[in-house]
Amino acid sequence: MAKLVVSEYVSVDGVMEAPGGGEEFEHGGWTFQFDRGPEGDEFKLNELRASDALLLGRVTYEGFAAAWPSMTDEQGFADKFNSMPKYVVSTTLEEPLEWNNSTLIEENVADEVSKLKQELDGDILVNGSAQLVHTLMEHDLVDEYRLMVFPIVLGSGKRLFGDTSDTTPLQLQKTKTVGSGIVILTYQPAGEEAEE
Repeated sequence: MAKLVVSEYVSVDGVMEAPGGGEEFEHGGWTFQFDRGPEGDEFKLNELRASDALLLGRVTYEGFAAAWPSMTDEQGFADKFNSMPKYVVSTTLEEPLEWNNSTLIEENVADEVSKLKQELDGDILVNGSAQLVHTLMEHDLVDEYRLMVFPIVLGSGKRLFGDTSDTTPLQLQKTKTVGSGIVILTYQPAGEEAEE
């Protein structure tokens, strides 16, 4: 059974999309002023290597699909990202999707993601995709949160954990500081067994 992992860049005040919106903000454009260093790069590469699939919302998918197919790197990050299966949650996109190995999920998101978790073995990785993350949280489908917290307060913008009437206790599993003061926090929903 696959583990669903939400991996996000966030500011100290929990913003994942800076004021003004747009794909460069949603995908961490405000993070470029910070160096995550070799350890941060290794963390992201290992995270991707452990993943069998990407699960993305429409806005994140469109940003990634516009950029990643033309990218290359020596570590194999781009090759893995481009070749792995991608599942895209959207009611406005139509198949065939332009980025290779992309499948559209148009309805019954919770049911379809539950099926994917049963069918796959490695991690299912979610990046960006705030609205999708909220839906996954509502249905208790997230197994792990990996937050790369950048040392900046943005003040306003779309927050990963927006206003909600639900309380979601989390259990801290790991912390790691990388690069120029970036802290990686790994959480699981409280009550789930901690991984060794």
